[in-house]
Amino acid sequence: MRSDATDKTIVFSISDNRDESVKAILTTVYNALREKGYNPVNQIVGYILSEDPTYITTHNNARNLIRRIDRDDLLEILLKNYLNI
Repeated sequence: MRSDATDKTIVFSISDNRDESVKAILTTVYNALREKGYNPVNQIVGYILSEDPTYITTHNNARNLIRRIDRDDLLEILLKNYLNI
């Protein structure tokens, strides 16, 4: 017979981990673009709209990092954070 402690369902959310990973990558990309003298917001928007990685600098491995994020996931996370939901 199982005890009550093992009968409880534990909720695991990969979304929280994904969101934090995306935030860390975006922060790194943003800082790399700023360090190189670009407008980070404009460059990231250009990347999102076109999916052309040349909008992102290679400085600090930013281009490779941002390509790890699925564009649909990125848009979903940005929208959720903008709306605070």
